[in-house]
Amino acid sequence: MQDDNLSEIDIKDQKIIDNKELNLYEALIPVVILMGLLAYNIFFVEDQEWFGGYTNQIILLMGGFVAMIGGFMNKVPFMVMVKEVWENLKSVFVPLMILFLVGALAGTWLVSGIIPAMVYYGLQVLNPSIFLPASVIIAAIISIATGSSWTTSATVGIALIGIGSALGIPTGMIAGAVISGAYFGDKMSPLSDTTNLAPAMAGTDLFTHIRYMTITTVPTIIVTLIIFAILSTTIDTTGSADISGLLATIDSTFNITPWLFAVPLVVVALILLKTKPLIALGCGVVLAAIFAFIFQPDILGSLSSSKFGSITNAVLTDTNITTDNEKLNDLFSSGGMKGMLWTIYLICCAMVFGGIMDAIGALSRITKALLSVATTVFGLFASTVLSCLGLNAIASDQYLALVIPGKMFKKAYEDKGLAPENLSRTLEDSGTVTSVLIPWNTCGAYQSGVLGVGVGEYFMYAFFNWLSPFTTLLFAALNFKIRQITSK
Repeated sequence: MQDDNLSEIDIKDQKIIDNKELNLYEALIPVVILMGLLAYNIFFVEDQEWFGGYTNQIILLMGGFVAMIGGFMNKVPFMVMVKEVWENLKSVFVPLMILFLVGALAGTWLVSGIIPAMVYYGLQVLNPSIFLPASVIIAAIISIATGSSWTTSATVGIALIGIGSALGIPTGMIAGAVISGAYFGDKMSPLSDTTNLAPAMAGTDLFTHIRYMTITTVPTIIVTLIIFAILSTTIDTTGSADISGLLATIDSTFNITPWLFAVPLVVVALILLKTKPLIALGCGVVLAAIFAFIFQPDILGSLSSSKFGSITNAVLTDTNITTDNEKLNDLFSSGGMKGMLWTIYLICCAMVFGGIMDAIGALSRITKALLSVATTVFGLFASTVLSCLGLNAIASDQYLALVIPGKMFKKAYEDKGLAPENLSRTLEDSGTVTSVLIPWNTCGAYQSGVLGVGVGEYFMYAFFNWLSPFTTLLFAALNFKIRQITSK
């Protein structure tokens, strides 16, 4: 779920722009150029620092410019393109504000001792041998309760990254476990907006959709847990002596007390009470700042001549707390709101590209081409999966990856005699969960920014997310649990 990307599920009423003058080759040109430039950047540019480190952002804008030229050639008015871009940017305003607050949250939770306390107690509770599967389960429980993979990552996800890093577990594995659990919970929670949006697009009800999703989702999460359990046995983690040293360092640097957990508990409680994420996270920032004055006056004094200045820096800019352990020095650092700017710029540029592609009719044209080759039941499922995957990459937005295929394929499923929950389940199995695997998608950019782990690092370890499309295709190929329309 893109937390409150839309306050209501009114995107289902969005008009998908069609352009009969645009052919498939013209629609694909911006996509091919975009993918080519991104591939060149990933595989052939070593330092990734051309364009001042904002390479992907510039590439997305270049792709948008190529799409705009294609629009002009097919008589699409400039203001139509501007309007679609503006609509896209408006849809991500709340997520961008959440990203800023997450940066502030990370900074204030660090200087207040909340994150160090989570690491301190977590090191004593979470054994390295079960850490990865335990992370999947913890993230899944929080995500089911909140209906939000984004909130899960911003709270327990950050803590688990810290604890696992201190144990010597690669951050890519930890992030993959957190994301796998978070997206499982997001899919299965009736509080999730994508879980409500998918059945609304397909024409079924929420709880029929959730029950039908368990057929593919439960086996996938079980396989994921087994893989992480096996993976845990291969990890060379730090020994007990090293952990004792880490605990001593944390204890000597911070004032560690269970009272610090009051702040994350308040935030989780607010979310469970369906408080707006901006308000819940904002309360987390304010409470953490107050706790910093109460519990960590020495830390604040060491960071700046003014304790209030230390809090301001934690919210806005870089904060680095130095200890006698190099591993903890890397862990106890935060970029504040400033650290979120790269991710925010990426999301904005992705919305520009997606908006122009929609405005010129390219998204509709590409989806129709996929639909035209779906002559069998399996072909229909495969076309739906490919459409969702493609739109996650092209439109850079999880919602559009559900809405456009949902609208385009609904009639085709009916014509094949397939119950609408087949479509809603496939939309979630391939649209919702794979959005986080695309670096420039709003979900991929968010998770990468919040967890501090690049998509390339966690991609192969987000087992649940990339196994889900294969599971739904396997069931379709075997014609297993493919429900037909029944007349009442």
